[in-house]
Amino acid sequence: MHKKAKKSNRFKNSFLITAVFLIMGTACAPQQEQNKTSSAIKTPKVLTVSWNKDVGDLNAHTYTPNQFFAQASVYEGLLKYGKDGKIEPSLATSWKIEENGKKITFSLRKGVKFSDGTPFTAKNAKRNFDAILKNQKAHAWMEVMNQIETTQAPTDDVFVIRLKNAYEPALQELTYIRPVRFMGDAAFPEGDDTSKGFKSPIGTGPWMLDTYEKDKQAVFKRNPYYWGTPPSIDEIRVVVIPDGEVRTLALKNGEIDLIYGIGLINLDTFKKLKEEGLYTTSVSPPLATRTMVLNTNRGPTSEIAVRRALQYGFDKKTIIDFLFHGIEPQADQLMSPNIPYVDQNIANAYPYDLIKANGILEDAGWLMDPKTQIRQKQGKPLQLSLRYLRADSVQSQLATYVKTNFKKIGVEILLLGEEEQQFWDYAFKGDFDIVFDETWGAPYDPHSYLSAMRKDEHSSSSFQAQKGLGIRTQLHAWIDQALVTLDETQRRTLYRNVLQTLQDEAVYIPISYQVNVAVYDPKRITSFQFPSTHYEFPWHAIEKQ
Repeated sequence: MHKKAKKSNRFKNSFLITAVFLIMGTACAPQQEQNKTSSAIKTPKVLTVSWNKDVGDLNAHTYTPNQFFAQASVYEGLLKYGKDGKIEPSLATSWKIEENGKKITFSLRKGVKFSDGTPFTAKNAKRNFDAILKNQKAHAWMEVMNQIETTQAPTDDVFVIRLKNAYEPALQELTYIRPVRFMGDAAFPEGDDTSKGFKSPIGTGPWMLDTYEKDKQAVFKRNPYYWGTPPSIDEIRVVVIPDGEVRTLALKNGEIDLIYGIGLINLDTFKKLKEEGLYTTSVSPPLATRTMVLNTNRGPTSEIAVRRALQYGFDKKTIIDFLFHGIEPQADQLMSPNIPYVDQNIANAYPYDLIKANGILEDAGWLMDPKTQIRQKQGKPLQLSLRYLRADSVQSQLATYVKTNFKKIGVEILLLGEEEQQFWDYAFKGDFDIVFDETWGAPYDPHSYLSAMRKDEHSSSSFQAQKGLGIRTQLHAWIDQALVTLDETQRRTLYRNVLQTLQDEAVYIPISYQVNVAVYDPKRITSFQFPSTHYEFPWHAIEKQ
């Protein structure tokens, strides 16, 4: 009996222990499953950045108030502008130029879908181009828009553009962010006139607009149907902060992850953050050129002697060192030599030389008034107006410096700070002696920027400023030829003729080459790379912790 009892107790104890483990296992199972599920849920990577204005409604075919980077995030074109100006595939994988440059046949990428899941086809590409060409006058600054004769969609995967004339820059202009990018069919309004509005931003790009609060923020999420390599970031929040100092404070407080772009951070602040060493600060290669445009069609600047004296009398190095802190490199010609067709050693760089500047003015009959220290000629003072954007802190600082600088050669500068719309109204009318302006940068330089010089409604200040040039007709003829010739050597020669003539005639005073800057906390952003143009945001090149 005793042995049986012991055996029975052992059995009971074993049963109890097993039961306890079973109960514990049953109790723990839901928790283990929960932990397993929790670990499988990935925390979204959210990148928060700031912009100085609202992103716009994101119509692919229209301009302001839409912001380039936002349109480029949602929409794609046939081609894209790559490093060093190389034309790369995008929604077209290859292309063939035939009939002496008048026919371009694009093979479209297969399997591409819009963010609503509908397919991208040649028929959709034609629909987009037809809508753009309905508003052709607004896009005439792009010469390819003037040259397109017909578009065809012979199959779902083939799209054809026929041109009136051979137009060499056509492929480069088809890389532009607007208006030549594609919206899904569901985005089109009644009648397909997208110039009057559209339904919603539906594109093939890596991002799609998720939520939007006008003048506050826009949130972009990854397009689930994107055909390419998806970004490593899941969500982008673009917060509107108009003021640069507030934006810097937001970075320091961790409210934003990155400051990126031209003019979004004061260069004094950029320099301080770089010196502190807590943030990674990066500067892009040269982009567009800051210039002063001299009006050859009115007042003293109609004299080439005055224009050349202003060139020699302008101390760029001091501006680069003290205003730009060496961040923006000095510009000695209208466009940066890293732009295609511009790397041709344009002569006559006008080094700073006060003695030469004063001598040129003396020889031209502009004599110094000993009382006012302002030069005069036939009783009229050498007085010039300089128009600038009042809200642009860099232009405001530059304007003050220019006034002081030119006083040294006896030139009085009247500073006229303008609101943005008024500023451009004056520029387009030619109502200025001197005006600040900028070239357009890649991918627009040199083709579109020089092409627009021939058209009153598209060139901002250039068309009006060049009216007083005796060689203007020849200048425009060279541009005409450069845009249609298929001979690469001839094109280079023609562009050199244009750029050298503008340099010799002293129409532009190049100041500096604009650069994009980036500031970020390396503990939050671990990878960053500048894109090929300053109109895009490098979302794909950003890795975030």
